[in-house]
Amino acid sequence: MNFILNRSQLTFRLFVLLLVLSTKSFAQEQKRDTTNLPFAIADEKKLSKEDLKDKKEGVYLTGEPDFSSDPVNGIGYGAEGSIFFNGKRSDPFFEYTAYRARLDFVLFNTSKSQREFGFNLDIPYIFDTKWRLRVGGAIEQNPNLLYFGVTAKESLPGLSYVNAQGTQINNASYHDYKNNFLVGPNQFYNNYFKKEEILNVSMERSFWEGRLRALIGYEAAHLNMTALQNNALIQTDFNAGNILGMGKSWVQIYQLGLILDTRDLEPDPSHGVFAEVTNELSLKALGSAYNFDKIYTHFNIYQKLFPSVFKRLIFAGRVAMGYTALDAPFFEYQDQWSPEGDIEGLGGPRTLRGYKQSRFLGRAMHFSNFELRWRFAQSRWFKQHLEFSGVPFYDIGGVWDNLSSINTTNLRYSRGMGLRITWNESTVLRFDYAISKEDRQFFFNLAHTF
Repeated sequence: MNFILNRSQLTFRLFVLLLVLSTKSFAQEQKRDTTNLPFAIADEKKLSKEDLKDKKEGVYLTGEPDFSSDPVNGIGYGAEGSIFFNGKRSDPFFEYTAYRARLDFVLFNTSKSQREFGFNLDIPYIFDTKWRLRVGGAIEQNPNLLYFGVTAKESLPGLSYVNAQGTQINNASYHDYKNNFLVGPNQFYNNYFKKEEILNVSMERSFWEGRLRALIGYEAAHLNMTALQNNALIQTDFNAGNILGMGKSWVQIYQLGLILDTRDLEPDPSHGVFAEVTNELSLKALGSAYNFDKIYTHFNIYQKLFPSVFKRLIFAGRVAMGYTALDAPFFEYQDQWSPEGDIEGLGGPRTLRGYKQSRFLGRAMHFSNFELRWRFAQSRWFKQHLEFSGVPFYDIGGVWDNLSSINTTNLRYSRGMGLRITWNESTVLRFDYAISKEDRQFFFNLAHTF
């Protein structure tokens, strides 16, 4: 408990210190405000002339039937989309925000019985103030989630099985592991079933002409985790007292964060940085089922390359680190929270794309992603602006059981090629094919990886 309080006190002091330092720029902001804005916004936050020309006015909908193929959840179908409220070009915020408000929604089902309904509301500069409101909620059930252990010692070793001839096969591909071990009584050895209802509300206050935001948030979730068979690895670990979190539980989390954001266009930036540190605190004394504390930080950079040769060639890089302290349930090890979107373990479409979702878990988790986003074509169909980009990428990640044991031998790698279709500036369709020494995977998702 003392460790939690010390960590929380340190985060809170840092939070307050940056707020105090940032307010020193308030008077300067007011003096520099020579536009129609109610307060000054940094010049680097202004959309480029090209992006501004293609930005739509008013209210519009982007959405599509969601037909996808996921290596874990099967063939998916449903709908995903967004309603944008952009206002008029006369609105002084029109040149500085991707939208005045955005409502995302998803209704999804798969051939393997994953079902999800969710929404996210985002309102920058709500009521023309320096505050930003985000509200998100979801109801989900998924019987296809994977578990390979909650420590680096358990999850990092390669996949292994004994073949029909009695020979031990080590460092197997996931395809061979599935076809030779995950059969018969072992079919659901690495699976578990999750039911979840979740609500998250956060507010962000901007400082330093919109470059810095301070965040405070609250999350409540009702979860039910069950094994699909008695000999499942997750049930064995729970019965042995190695993990917490099986069965039903209420989790309440209190969030603090600091965000440095100089991106020009949040959904599809061409330059700038995004740096963030968030802290999540859960205490039984405050109504949660568990005592734990988590810190997550990442740094993203976006930079145009060779602008005299390529009209749009963007280098995008991210370096991230998360740490989970004390008696967290197993599912919190794989969940690193960000207002930009949660990270669900090391592996899958947002971290190490060549490995299965949550393939690696540990108290400490690191991952880095590097992409080249080259726009090779653009067009306008039925008054809709579309851009097409090729995206080669490279991912690195690792997990450790404590910070003192961090080393390079725990790192895993994947690489691949992607296609991005940007629709009306603010909606990005992402197609990725990733390869690792263990697996090959294809993903289709909305929004950039980062």
